[in-house]
Amino acid sequence: MADPATVADPGYATGLRAAVSAAVSYVLDALAEGVERLAPLPAELLAQARAAARNGVPLDTVLRRYIAGHRLLDEFILAEAADAGELREALRTSALVLEHLVDAVAAEYRGELELRLRSRENRRAECARRLLSGELMDAAELGYELDAWHLGAVAKGAGAREALRSLAAEADARLLAVDGDEGAVWAWLGAGRPLDPAGLDAEVRGEPNVALGEPGYGIEGWRLTHRQAAAALPLLLRSSRLRGRYVDLALLAAVAKDDVLIASLHELYLRPLAEERDGGATLRLTLRSYFAAERNVSSTAVALGVSRKTVTARLRAVERRLGRIAGPRASALEVALALEEVSISAVPRVLPAGR
Repeated sequence: MADPATVADPGYATGLRAAVSAAVSYVLDALAEGVERLAPLPAELLAQARAAARNGVPLDTVLRRYIAGHRLLDEFILAEAADAGELREALRTSALVLEHLVDAVAAEYRGELELRLRSRENRRAECARRLLSGELMDAAELGYELDAWHLGAVAKGAGAREALRSLAAEADARLLAVDGDEGAVWAWLGAGRPLDPAGLDAEVRGEPNVALGEPGYGIEGWRLTHRQAAAALPLLLRSSRLRGRYVDLALLAAVAKDDVLIASLHELYLRPLAEERDGGATLRLTLRSYFAAERNVSSTAVALGVSRKTVTARLRAVERRLGRIAGPRASALEVALALEEVSISAVPRVLPAGR
C-alpha cells in the first residue's frame, strides 16, 4: 500500500508498529468480551491517525491498512472457530469493531487535518493584517506574489469564499483569501496585468455581497485596493445591491463618514421634498431617473413611462421646493438621494431629537 519509510518523520514508522500492536490487542479483547463491553479506542491508534494527517499520508492509505488487518484477522477466525455458531459471532464482532475503528480513526484524521489547515489560515490572515498595517515582514506565509497587479475584494454572506474562487477563475487570476473582520472575507486577485473590475463584477454569482477595489500594483497597490473594497462594502450591505466597485461608491463612502454633512443634505434636499402629498416619493423617483439619464428630460420620460411634459412639471415642482437644480446644488441633491438609497440619510444623526 505504502512504505512508511518514505515518510520524513522518523517517529511515524515507530508509531505505526505501536498502532498495529494496539489494534490487534483491541480486536482480540472485543472477541473475548463482546462488543457490548467495547473499551475506548487505544490512544496509539488516535495518535497515529493524527501523525498520518500531519505527514501527508492519505486517509485512504490509513484506512486500507485497517481493512487489510481485518482480512488477516478473519482468516485467523475461520481457521480457529470451533463451530458455525462461534464463527458467525466472531465474524460479526470483527466487522462491528472494524466499523468502529474506521469511523473513529477517520474522524481523528480529519480533525487533525482541519486543525492544521485552520492554523495555516490563521497564520496567513495574521500576515495579511500586519502587511496591511505597513509592517515590514516576510510575506512568504501568504503564498501569494505581491510583485504583481492586484484587485482587492471584500465579501460577506453565505458562499463568500465560493464566489471569490469563481471570480478568480473567471479572471484567470491567483486568489489570496483570508478571514477578515466581522465575518467578512478579505481577498486579492493577482495577475500580470491590470484586472478590469467592470468586467469582473458581472461574473460573481451567489448570495454574498462582494465589493471590489480598483487595480493596484505592488505592495502599495495591494494595500490600497483592499482599503477601497473595504470602504465600499458597508454601502452594499445597507443597500439592495449585491455587487459594487469602489469607483462607483467612492463619493458616498467619503460622505458617509461625515455626520454633519449627512444631516445637512437630508435637511436641505430631502426633508422639503417630503412635504409633498406622497411624502416626496414621486419626485425622488423622477430625480433618480433624471440623474441616471444624465439630466436628459426625454430619456427620463422614456425610463419612467410618462410624457416629457410630466417630467418637466415634476422638475418644476422640485425647483419650487429646493430652488434651481443646477451646478453644485444638483450634485448635492444627487448625493442626498444616493445616501437615502443606501439607508444612510434616514435618520439625521447630529440633529436634536424631535426635529
